[in-house]
Amino acid sequence: MALTFYCGSGSPFAWRVWLALEAKQVPYELKMISFSDGDHKKPEFLALNPRHRVPVIVDDGFVLYESAAIVEYLDEQFATGAKLFPGDAKQRARVRRLVREVDDYFTAAGDPLLEAVLFTKRENWNAEHIGSARSKLAHEAAKWEAGLAGDYLEGNAMTAADLALYPQVALSLRMDIRKPDLDVAGIYGPKLHAWKKHVEALPYYEKTIPPHWKQKG
Repeated sequence: MALTFYCGSGSPFAWRVWLALEAKQVPYELKMISFSDGDHKKPEFLALNPRHRVPVIVDDGFVLYESAAIVEYLDEQFATGAKLFPGDAKQRARVRRLVREVDDYFTAAGDPLLEAVLFTKRENWNAEHIGSARSKLAHEAAKWEAGLAGDYLEGNAMTAADLALYPQVALSLRMDIRKPDLDVAGIYGPKLHAWKKHVEALPYYEKTIPPHWKQKG
């Protein structure tokens, strides 16, 4: 029986799991829930995740939520496809550290800018708040730029760390569509831009792009 994957279009955490499922070549049934219709608050979904968030997977009756935990489960449970936590104990620890840095630092640095631009009506935009939030994300992005030494975050092979960071970067760049003079793309240095292209060259990447992004650009 194929694994069931509950996803929400545009969620960077769900996107992480979608990329991992494809990287691991795990058969799955995609269930795309609608935030606008309140699918994540309906009783049948709350029975799977009482925190009413995506992603969620159901694998032969085993229910799991929280994207980082799901990615680790997929890597341990399925021997197919790419190894998302490769190498020896030290390398795997570095990958886990990078994943935590994405979740604890990069995401936290980007959230204020998302709130100030994407989730605030134009007429309520505050230039000072937006500028401050952009500077915070730029400061964090500089740390990742300085740490890149290969095609991917942990050398020259794609790992769970890349699948964690990429959706957050891609989401931040959506703000340039809403506010072009913000120039979020300018926050990222040449190494991060090259890294982004490597992720986007993965053969399954196009399949996982959030559906509403394809429709609206």
